[in-house]
Amino acid sequence: MAKKQSNTKVTRITASDESVANTTPKKRKLSTVKTKKTTNEVTKKKRSWGILGKIGGYFKGSWRELRQVHWPTRKATWSLTGAVLLFAAFFVVLITLLDAGFKLLFEQILQ
Repeated sequence: MAKKQSNTKVTRITASDESVANTTPKKRKLSTVKTKKTTNEVTKKKRSWGILGKIGGYFKGSWRELRQVHWPTRKATWSLTGAVLLFAAFFVVLITLLDAGFKLLFEQILQ
């Protein structure tokens, strides 16, 4: 039996940035150099501010990171706090029982 050949064109998709994938290696090199120049210009501007600029940049970056944090709701906070307290109480009881058990065992051995 002969199989029919279909005229379907298969397009393979890869996970890559289209702007980088469609450029030649020469153009990629140029864009990388341009990015480095921009980064150097930014660091030169930061250097001109000295120590105060670094401190200000730190707090600005910290604030930016804090805005990205997903804070839990009040209900979730209380449930997680309850879980921590429950586990802590469990381990306090466990360690106390183990301590009492070892104390009795050593007293029996030493008498």
